[in-house]
Amino acid sequence: MKLLLLNPNTSTAVTELMTDVGQRAAAPGTEIVPCTASRGVPYISTRTEAQIGGAIALEMLAEQHTRVDAAIIAAFGDPGLFAARETFDIPVIGLAEAAMLTACMAGRRFAIVTFAQALGPWYQECVRAHGLWERCAGIRMLDTPFKAISEVGTEKENLLVELAQRAIVEDEADVLIFAGAPLSGLAGRVADRIPVPVVDQVVAAVKQAEALVALRLRKATAGTFRRPAAKPTMGLADALAARLEHRDS
Repeated sequence: MKLLLLNPNTSTAVTELMTDVGQRAAAPGTEIVPCTASRGVPYISTRTEAQIGGAIALEMLAEQHTRVDAAIIAAFGDPGLFAARETFDIPVIGLAEAAMLTACMAGRRFAIVTFAQALGPWYQECVRAHGLWERCAGIRMLDTPFKAISEVGTEKENLLVELAQRAIVEDEADVLIFAGAPLSGLAGRVADRIPVPVVDQVVAAVKQAEALVALRLRKATAGTFRRPAAKPTMGLADALAARLEHRDS
């Protein structure tokens, strides 16, 4: 089984971090195929950046989807996820949705803990888009600067654990999610310091992707996630244009 780990951010160090976490969690025979955006921003933290990242994710999927069994959009907030499911035949998993749905199976309400204030509004909208706001105990965010995006999970580890502990006591969270691609792997390091289950976003996405491939669910030909009818395009990346125009089938 091949799983595309698609990072719509430009940080190769973060892609490497997620690939390492994902490959260690993968079942024997599952290969994680990393792919990093060649343009955009180092990490997505605003609605504007999410729109850009979602479009780039679609371009990357158009180039890679025939070579893999499933794909993970590896940015918490899931930019481009619904469009990708509509457009491509393989299972497409979002980092946020996978983590939240997994957390819902471990407790009544989950809390999200992340590393920057700017992420809060976008993450809140992501939770609502997935219909999970009633299951969310709250979103806690650090408000201190960090040195390197790929090292923020290590640099701010103690502060993030403190936020998690406050979410459990003050927000009555039953499950914790450390959100944001740069925090991948943190859950495993600090699980014994937090008295409730902690879900790692990448691990959840990999295991959910493996499950969906094993289930062999068909691509919808009716309903809102059926592939859209062919439409002419202008100026798009070649692979994506071919997919939208049905020239690749």
